[in-house]
Amino acid sequence: MTFSRRTLLGAAAAAPIVAGAAGEASAASSRLFRESLDFALQRLRQVAPNVTSFPEETKFEKWTYVNSGGWVGGFWPGMHWLAFLDSGDEQFRKWAVESALRLSPRRTDTSIHDLGFLFYPSWVTAYRLTNDVSWRDGAVQAASSLIQRYNDKGRFIRAWGALGTPTNAGRAIMDTMMNLDLLTFASEQTGESRFLDVAVAHAETTRLKFIRPDGSTPHVFDFNPDTGEDIGPNTNQGYSPTSCWSRGQAWGIYGFTTMYRRCHRREFLEAARKLADFALDALTPDHIPVWDYRSPLAPNDVKDSSAGAIMACGLLDLAAVSGRLSYRVAALRILDALCRTCLTTRAEKHEAVLARGTRNRRTETGIEVSLPYGDYYLMEALLRVLKPRELGRAIGLS
Repeated sequence: MTFSRRTLLGAAAAAPIVAGAAGEASAASSRLFRESLDFALQRLRQVAPNVTSFPEETKFEKWTYVNSGGWVGGFWPGMHWLAFLDSGDEQFRKWAVESALRLSPRRTDTSIHDLGFLFYPSWVTAYRLTNDVSWRDGAVQAASSLIQRYNDKGRFIRAWGALGTPTNAGRAIMDTMMNLDLLTFASEQTGESRFLDVAVAHAETTRLKFIRPDGSTPHVFDFNPDTGEDIGPNTNQGYSPTSCWSRGQAWGIYGFTTMYRRCHRREFLEAARKLADFALDALTPDHIPVWDYRSPLAPNDVKDSSAGAIMACGLLDLAAVSGRLSYRVAALRILDALCRTCLTTRAEKHEAVLARGTRNRRTETGIEVSLPYGDYYLMEALLRVLKPRELGRAIGLS
């Protein structure tokens, strides 16, 4: 299902007020959110019996797969854990367990930084919902693999490339902010400070090197891997080293807010607010992020609904920890817009929930598609509004 920009803008203009003075969703939006989450569960029930691998993106409305899980493998079991949390349906729990267990070989994978993406929605959430210590132990093992990628000279976690190889050895990316909570979990569970120390160091380096005075960020920052000295900003998925890739900005809002929640360092809260303020100022009237806020075609370039879903989650948490109601109101507007204009409800044979995602506009890969992280964070955002206590227990907000 696709919509023209004129349709999107018209729908946004016609949308009801989504939050009152107390920041609560309006009755109309609450109904919309409930209906949207019900639709997500219905779509999962329809598609899951035929899924034996890890969805990566859609092509012609059907999931394509990455058998190893790639960096996205945690989101498919994560969606089923969230569906189980909402519905209590044991079938969702069964699917969650089956798909999460397929990630077992990745616990010792030191070749990527994405172990938080892989094991937090799948294994950490599984442990919190079941109290089965095997999930906890596996997640801690993954955290032990992740910290091997830490460069103590530059105080950053290496993003890409196998350890011991020179290519990308000094490259850090904004996305890694989302992998740090796996380390804080491991530190909490084991009592070992080394996990938290690495998470804090990487977050501090990201704060100092990535955030520009106006609150925008590059996707990448390069260091000399041998000395830790700065080389400078760069990009892989943004338009340019001086642009602002919207999904990266959303990762930063969510990640810095989480790090403030875990260690209560004021500078991380200030970083989250700075990134959030820039992104909110850059949003178009339809409340769906452009793929890069500084694309030459912005604000009329292609959108990335996944950036909107991630941003909504981060803003809801930022409102909670900062006490600033404006962030919650903004999150509800984004979530309302996603549910009104980006769901696949009109496409009965579509296998995903959230349309209008952009994987990598710069390389022309995955434009106007559905993405598993878009679906996952949409469900998380909806549960943050509809069932905050239950969701908080599952992902560690309480």
